Amino acid sequence: MDWDVMISYLPRFWQALGLTLRVGWQGVAIAFALGLAGAAALHFRVLGRLVNAYVELFRNTPLLVQLFFIYFALPKLGLRVSPEACGTWGLGLLGGAYMTETFRSGLESIPPIQAESAQSLGMTRAQTFRHVILPQALATSVPGLVANVVFLLKETSVLSTVSLMDLMFTAKDLIGMYAKTLECLTLLVGFYLLMLLPVSLAGDWLERRLRRGAFGN
Repeated sequence: MDWDVMISYLPRFWQALGLTLRVGWQGVAIAFALGLAGAAALHFRVLGRLVNAYVELFRNTPLLVQLFFIYFALPKLGLRVSPEACGTWGLGLLGGAYMTETFRSGLESIPPIQAESAQSLGMTRAQTFRHVILPQALATSVPGLVANVVFLLKETSVLSTVSLMDLMFTAKDLIGMYAKTLECLTLLVGFYLLMLLPVSLAGDWLERRLRRGAFGN
């Protein structure tokens, strides 16, 4: 293990970490929005069928295939996409399918009597959804949402296939140039832990708070 080499590689990995985090969290934000919208749309017949088709398509095809389609096939239709945009939307669309199912489970866990009670008090359907159903569904969905976030951030390792200079691309590039395999892979593992461990710990903390009923008061 050459520690001097590892120290000299740190700036490259820090730069790659910044790009990976940016693309990863942008993808998570898109996935969250798509999942919430998709779960809400499931209550409408036509929209629900479209959402189900979207969920089945993206949950049953590999992210790598989806990225290749966005990056290589869309330009054939006149739509050119940068590597960063490809990674962001690839993660967002894949994550949106999983988030939709997570939000669906959360919404279905709320007893219908709660919506009926809120509407009997004069609240509209929109107000009932926003102030009564959605907060409880989000609280119920936290474990699944955290798992999806971790999953999407780990999937950033695939983005190097579309020439995005993320952590994986940087490690493979340095290994190819200098053959310092052990040093590069050790740094790669360390930086992925640095990226993912705080998310996992935050998720565990939220779950413990929910189990104690901290958000129910």
